Amino acid sequence: MFRTMDDFYEVWKEEAKGTQQIFDALTDESLQQNFTEGHRNLGRLAWHLATTLEEMVSHTGLQFSGADFSKPVPDKAAEIAEAYRFTNQSMITAMKGNWTDETLKQEYDMYGENWSVATILKVLTLHQVHHRAQMTVLMRQSGLKVPGLYGPAKEEWAAMGAEPPQV
Repeated sequence: MFRTMDDFYEVWKEEAKGTQQIFDALTDESLQQNFTEGHRNLGRLAWHLATTLEEMVSHTGLQFSGADFSKPVPDKAAEIAEAYRFTNQSMITAMKGNWTDETLKQEYDMYGENWSVATILKVLTLHQVHHRAQMTVLMRQSGLKVPGLYGPAKEEWAAMGAEPPQV
């Protein structure tokens, strides 16, 4: 998927922007929204994404400051959103200062398997998209507006002067 670091930066910039939009739309009250008992609620999903950047990338030895996954989920949506913003910026700065295209070929132990850095970055990206999609369902259940990430969300059609597609 990624043959150069610039390939990753180009894709990640848009995906991280979308994730930040989702985080910025959360409210403190919405963090407890859940699918069903025994599953991650909206706050836990958001914190999982914010902390996964450092957790996953740290397997490569790259060091940067980030949200600590061992800490409890914050009860303030703005705190989670800021943790993601800070961790993401810190991660990208560390990558740009330490990694080259050759780094993508290096392999590391990831959860009992050997993954290249290119694979780690692919999984990091897809993992974020996967959980972000779960979050949008919970956001709708919480009555929040969901930002359109790959096209307009239902609420955004009216702002464009168009009718939303029929359901």
